[in-house]
Order: sequence, then C-alpha cells, then structure tokens
Amino acid sequence: MAQTLTFLCISTYFKGNDFLKACKEAGNKVFLITAKKLENKPWVKESIDEFFYVEEGEDGTYDMTEIINGLAYVMRNRPIDRVVALDDFDVEKAAHIREYFRIPGMGQTTGRYFRDKLAMRTKAAESGILVPGFSSLFNDEDINRFIVKYPGPWMIKPRSEASATGIKKMHDATELWQTIHELGDKRHAYLVEQYKPGNVYHVDSISYNGRVIFSWNSKYLAPPFDVAHGGGIFRSVTVPFDSAEDHALETLAVDLLKAFGLKHSASHTEVIRCHDDGKYYFLETSSRVGGANLSEMVEASSGINLWKEWAKMETAEAKGRDYKLPLVRKDYSGIIISLTRQEWPDMSVFNDPEIVWRMNDPYHVGLVVRSKSREKVVELLDKYAEIIQKDYHASAPAPNRPSH
Repeated sequence: MAQTLTFLCISTYFKGNDFLKACKEAGNKVFLITAKKLENKPWVKESIDEFFYVEEGEDGTYDMTEIINGLAYVMRNRPIDRVVALDDFDVEKAAHIREYFRIPGMGQTTGRYFRDKLAMRTKAAESGILVPGFSSLFNDEDINRFIVKYPGPWMIKPRSEASATGIKKMHDATELWQTIHELGDKRHAYLVEQYKPGNVYHVDSISYNGRVIFSWNSKYLAPPFDVAHGGGIFRSVTVPFDSAEDHALETLAVDLLKAFGLKHSASHTEVIRCHDDGKYYFLETSSRVGGANLSEMVEASSGINLWKEWAKMETAEAKGRDYKLPLVRKDYSGIIISLTRQEWPDMSVFNDPEIVWRMNDPYHVGLVVRSKSREKVVELLDKYAEIIQKDYHASAPAPNRPSH
C-alpha cells in the first residue's frame, strides 16, 4: 500500500488553497494551523483533514510555546512528516517546529535568509551579489559612516515585515536620525538602505533538490513601495523572453537561491535595475509563492500553477520519488489590481478576450490578461489603468503592518 504522509501547513493569512488541494490530491493527510479569526474563511475544507486554530496575541504574534505544546500532544498518535509555511509570516514558525521535532526541511538559520531583511542582505553581499548600500541600526557610528558613504535618500525598513508595509523614506541626515530616534527601543528590528531609483522586477521560481527548475521573470509597472505609499494602481507584466533582462534576472535569482541554500520550495525574489548604472541589485526574497495574486499572472503566461507544483514537488521529495515539472508555455501576461470606491464594481466594461482571470473581492478591481504579444498586454494594462483611475480607483494609506 502506498505510504500516506502527513503535511502540516501553516497559514495565518487566508491563502494557499491551491497548495492544500494539490497536497491532498497527491495522497497526503493535510493538517492546517491557522488563526482562529480566519475560521470562517472559504478554506478548501474537503482537502483538510484537521484544523488547528491559534489565537493572535495583542502584538499580532503567536505564542510558539503554546503551538509546540499543542503539536506535541497531536504527535502522540498522529506523526507529522513535513511542515510547510504558506505565508511569509509563517516561515519562522515552520522552521521552529521542524527544528524542535526534528522534522526534515528548512531550519531556523536558512529560514532567516528568507525572512530577515538584514540577514538576506548580508548573505547576498557576502556571496558577491549586488545589493544597495545598507546598515543595521545597532551602532550610531556605523550609521554615520553609512550616511557619508551612501548619499540619500534612504529607506528605513522593518527587518521582518512582508510587502511594503512599515517602510519610510528619508531625504537628509536630520530626518533619518529623527526617524531612528522615534523607533526607540525597537530600532534594532529595522535597517537603513540607500534608495536606488529604478525598475523593480520579481522572479517567481520553484527549487527542487537545491536547483532552480522553474523561473519566471516579470516587471512591476510601478514599484510596490510607490503603490502602497502613493495610492497607485498595482501592475506587472512578463519580461520579454530571451532578452538581456530575462537572462540577467534568472542568473541573479539562481545565484542567490543557491547561496541561501534553498532546497525544496517556491520562492519570490525582488530585484531592482538601477537607473544610474543599469545594474541589477537584489532587494529581497521569500520562500513562498508571491502575494498580490501574482501566481495567477504567472500561471496565465507559463501554464504553471506555483502552488500546485510546489505541493506536488514537496510530496515527491518526501516520498523519495522524482518530480518532473509539466511542460511550460510561453505566453505574455499582465496583472492590474486597484482598490475601488464601489464595494462591488461593475466589471462589464472589461470585456476583452485576453482577460483570463478576474478578482472577486469587495472594494477591489483586478484582472489578468494573456496574449502572444507583450505589446498587446501592455496596451490593455494601460487602457485599464486609465479607466480604473477615472471611474473606480480609491486609495487607502499604507498600514504600518499588513492587514489580514
């Protein structure tokens, strides 16, 4: 009889249904740890054998001792073979659980490279990968040396928040020091980085046995920071295939994930091509599928569902079987997402045959388009951006921490 493995998935945000479904379809038992407040979200319940709910503390964190104690009780009669974090915020929890119960997979040291922006920058720089100038905020003299070496503007970033939340931009040393002093006893949890204007890209990939077996390059049409802080419209489009951009991005991502020691996982890496020198600089990475529905966009162009393939690959690896990626298609795709003034905006105005996915969330408009022609994709995204800006768009201030 085929061996049934038990996968413990962790997602304290509502995401990852495709992974959970594919994991169950691959013949596994699926357990899910999620936040109590997400109990009534439309999880794929038929694919989940057991739910475990955890309560969020007042500071937005979860008590790991409580989680470990609860799992120790579960494991008395239900062994767990693999632990998978489906969101950025759960990577550390998963690493902690693996190390405590000696479950195979990424431990806490490697996990830090995918969560802690200071650890990932330090490791990338040590590995010969270009990064914008940066400094920890531990020591005042180090910060002053940084200010002299790297002219402003600068960004102060939390070391372990996802997306563009909690990021501030400063233009002179007085403003920078004022912001650092305002952080008070929390300043060690932040870093400062030189702001480099440029085009921001994302590389969405799957690693198997320490090798990148799938890598897809796309370019944001407005940087995520500008969207989050300037109330813009989020857009991204596939990079031209076999172009210099395409090769440079793939090379950087492959070198980076190898240096970071990623064995088996999906990952989402952000890179900036600086306007001043035309070089590609590493911004950040994570060991999960990219957020903001980017997986829908990647699937539209490549035919590869990152969540499903990640689940199949994890299962094959755990069972000691070989995993093979399905055939990859090469179309162009683009995504556009915006907050709207209307709770359920009328989407009938968007009726082009290239539309392959529509967002179905209140106060949002979102579309993915696909075409053989990149020009067509960009043309449609430009057209939709104009319509959205005029008739639908609303902006909200960027939160200090992400909302659920």
